Amino acid sequence: MKLQTKIPLEKQSKNLIDYKSNILLLGSCFVENIGKKLDYYKFQNTQNPFGILFHPKAIENFISHAINEKTYLEEAVFFHNEQWHCFHAHSKLSNTSKENLLDDLNRNIKSTNLQIKKSTHIIITLGTAWVYRSVGTMEIVANCHKIPQRQFTKELLSVDEISKSIASIVNMIRGVNPKASIIFTVSPIRHLKDGFVENTQSKAHLISALHQFINQKSSTANSQSFYFPSYEMMMDELRDYRFYKEDMVHPSEIAIHYIWNRFHEVWISSKADKTMEEVNAIQKGLQHHPFNSTSEAHQKFLQKLELKKEALRSQFLHISF
Repeated sequence: MKLQTKIPLEKQSKNLIDYKSNILLLGSCFVENIGKKLDYYKFQNTQNPFGILFHPKAIENFISHAINEKTYLEEAVFFHNEQWHCFHAHSKLSNTSKENLLDDLNRNIKSTNLQIKKSTHIIITLGTAWVYRSVGTMEIVANCHKIPQRQFTKELLSVDEISKSIASIVNMIRGVNPKASIIFTVSPIRHLKDGFVENTQSKAHLISALHQFINQKSSTANSQSFYFPSYEMMMDELRDYRFYKEDMVHPSEIAIHYIWNRFHEVWISSKADKTMEEVNAIQKGLQHHPFNSTSEAHQKFLQKLELKKEALRSQFLHISF
């Protein structure tokens, strides 16, 4: 008896992720869920240098600014609720010091410029097709920073607008890094503040636009662009509210772990599995709480753990615990 409808997936045949890979993750907060798994298993990765970016236009603007090495000056930031903010970045970067915020923005632009060029894989998660446009500047913002909503107009990006934004993202990346695999996904997180129907419409626009772009076989720019169905997994394979957190909006840890395992099936090289097992054993060892931390048995356990860590570090210089 089948108790679940599973989405058929094929393992990628080229450019699989291993411990030599360098991964850049951009987009919705689901990026950070997958990023935590990559962190746990000690893969080289960089996550959201400008914080969470929910919609395609914010990601497109960030990539454009990074590749063109935009310099942020005083006019790009503003003071609100006792902090300095930037409309291009998440409130995670907001700061009580204007100078510190500008330093962080410019430093992250420079580091992302280098990261885009050296990445073997770029994972982009789209969260919503709803955007907010500043009434004063007519610019679409990445984050409203709790400024009164009357200062913005709310718009739904069309399928064509999103598809063009995706094409722009890919073309810019391809201009400086033609070899990286670009993996798109739609976040399974429900944006219910927009409304139930509006959230479904938003996700439909994102999915339609992604497939409109990826299915253009004649384009050389998208030959290394892929779609991973994390949204569909949440909707169909995990069709049950027990796979959500208490807010009934975000996937639970079980759901995240499940989708990570499915991602592993498709994108993680089998030669990385042994190292992942070794890393997992060390991580569990580090989380171990002994009854007697001064006992001889525990000291031997720590010595063995240190030897395992050194053995991994000798193979992969980037791994540290």
